[in-house]
Amino acid sequence: MSQTNFQKKFYQNAERVMTVCKWIIYAVMLGSVLGIVGALFSYAISYATQARESNPYFLLLLPVSAVLIRLFYHIFHADDDQGTNIVLSAIHSNDEVPLRMSVLIFFSTILSHLSGASVGREGAALQLGGSLGAWFGRIFNFNAQDKKTMIMCGMSGVFAALFGTPMAAAVFSMEVVSVGIMLYAALLPCVITAYIAHGMATLLAVPTPYYDIIALPDFTLRAGIAALVFGAACGLISMAFCITLRKVEKFAHTAFYNRYLRAFVFGTLLLGGTLCAGSQEYNGAGGGAIALAVLGKPFTWAFLIKILFTAVSIAAGYKGGEIVPSFFIGATFGSLVASLCGANPSLLAAIGIGCVFCGVTNCPLSSLLICFELFGLAAAPYFIISIAISYMVSGYYGLYSGQKIVYSKYKSIFIDTKAV
Repeated sequence: MSQTNFQKKFYQNAERVMTVCKWIIYAVMLGSVLGIVGALFSYAISYATQARESNPYFLLLLPVSAVLIRLFYHIFHADDDQGTNIVLSAIHSNDEVPLRMSVLIFFSTILSHLSGASVGREGAALQLGGSLGAWFGRIFNFNAQDKKTMIMCGMSGVFAALFGTPMAAAVFSMEVVSVGIMLYAALLPCVITAYIAHGMATLLAVPTPYYDIIALPDFTLRAGIAALVFGAACGLISMAFCITLRKVEKFAHTAFYNRYLRAFVFGTLLLGGTLCAGSQEYNGAGGGAIALAVLGKPFTWAFLIKILFTAVSIAAGYKGGEIVPSFFIGATFGSLVASLCGANPSLLAAIGIGCVFCGVTNCPLSSLLICFELFGLAAAPYFIISIAISYMVSGYYGLYSGQKIVYSKYKSIFIDTKAV
């Protein structure tokens, strides 16, 4: 080897080592910050939820809080806020993710949970993390490509801090952007950011969820076929959820052009629905019902009511996201199917969580990792077969219109379209 070639390879290898070291350093820094932010956000959401559950009069704030959130976004010049789609679009292009998004989503999500909107936390996690990741990239003068990696790292960090699933968080931020292809150059920084943020949140006593599947049956051919059928049904439920969200939101915009009137009317509808339900079971993210379903408590049509409550909440303009409600829908749908078929309700609730999450996000790997982190590996054969069929059956529907479907779900062809 000539001296010139040796020097060239030496500098190439040295550059690679420096790049790895750079990402490790920045990921540790970002993960530490996001772990603290995620912990503060988690505590704020928990306190807001506890306050509402112990004092039901907070539910009367539903119409008012929807209007206040709209006003809050108007003051900060974000009337046309597209939520998580802004973050996804910024990764596809060179658009900036404004720092003010983190402030807006932080306080509006807390207010949504305090008043009882049927929303989750993951939309806030993705927007909060993406906004802070983009800001981090700007202050350190990253180039356009590296800024996109920082946005994904930010999404992974807050997601891991809030949900306690660092493996799924690291992969989800890459997988959700472009279905069928992932930017693997972001894998190392996303993994480190997710685990550092999760570790920091754990140090700050943010609880890590874990559920035991009761009386897990052996995986047999018959059980595999049953899991396949149930996974397909969950894929259809996820389609119904996405379609309902789109239709209700479109109707709300058509019927009430004035955003403040729309917020007040749909906030009032949500309050009326809560009073008719006679409990707060469908308000907030629904973590309690998810846990009960996995423990084997029977539910009937709770998944349909949750779909309606969440659709009305999103149409009203409440903030938080739809992924934890999708967990609720999947878990309670599994409970219903188990009661009708005499199957294991705990197992079907767990499978339902993974399958409906996969159907609404088009992220099978992340769904599988979430199931592993929430329920362990013992039920892995059930998870992988049911999630695989749910991914296929759910079509090109999804929660995020900014998500790109790069490769077809059914053929090895490039289609480059957007989620419906």
